[in-house]
Amino acid sequence: MTKKALVVCYTQTGQLKKIVDSITAPMTDDDDIVITYELLKPKPPFPFPWSSDEFFQAMPESVKGIPCELEPLSLKGDERFDLIIVGYQPWYLSPSIPVHAFFQNKTAQKVVSGTPVITVIGSRNMWVSAQNTVRDYIHEAGGHLAGNILLFDRASNLLSVVSIVRWMFQGKKDRFMKIIPPAGVSDVDILGAVKYGHCISQALKNGNLEGLWQQLIDLGSVDVNPAIVMMEKRGIIMFRIWASFILKKGAYGDKNRLFRVRLFKYYLLVVIYLVSPFASVLYAVIKPFRKRTIKKQISLYQSY
Repeated sequence: MTKKALVVCYTQTGQLKKIVDSITAPMTDDDDIVITYELLKPKPPFPFPWSSDEFFQAMPESVKGIPCELEPLSLKGDERFDLIIVGYQPWYLSPSIPVHAFFQNKTAQKVVSGTPVITVIGSRNMWVSAQNTVRDYIHEAGGHLAGNILLFDRASNLLSVVSIVRWMFQGKKDRFMKIIPPAGVSDVDILGAVKYGHCISQALKNGNLEGLWQQLIDLGSVDVNPAIVMMEKRGIIMFRIWASFILKKGAYGDKNRLFRVRLFKYYLLVVIYLVSPFASVLYAVIKPFRKRTIKKQISLYQSY
């Protein structure tokens, strides 16, 4: 019996589409699986490369889950799929604005209802808060989170900040000054993601997605860095405060809020380059005394 899968994806740079294509390659080559693609298109599109002001303007809406307008979906709402794969990237420790828009769309919610969903994340290094939000969206729509696949930039935190800023603002992701590694997820990791596709394809054809989550975990689909999670859990609290502060001056793109947006930018730079190294040292100090808590934390983010 032919199985039907829906692949939903939003990408600016094309990286996430490459990740999704690598994962779904075994499925597209299988005559027993039919894939429908829904590529999300904001209206108007977000720029790439970004200007500095445009990039930081996106923070409040990302954090608060305020959707943008999307080009009309190809979905009608009455389609039934055996599996949905949602590829997304975190913006400011939250799902990107177009992904918020998708999950808040009534048609999309009807399609998600009653359907297993696998999330695919392309991230710099922080993703837990965003995944919690997406998981809640799926459950609220009546769907079932059947697995999560994470691909991330393996460079150190401070170096990856430099490379991602250069990529976002200049469109350049190559190695820089011999010490800054290429930005984003490595080509090796993207190509290697095909292993998850083989696992998904087999489970889908067998009609047995119940054990898929653990199979993906066993393949290394979710790598939890407790030090990064610790910083992220504190960071999302401050981001929510800043988001509320900026939104009081207007909606996305409003020039009246630009001063507060720029204040947030400088705050973020201070946190990244002064506070986060201290937090990493603090984590290294307390780690031997919190082994049980850390183990529980890793297990938590590798579960449903």
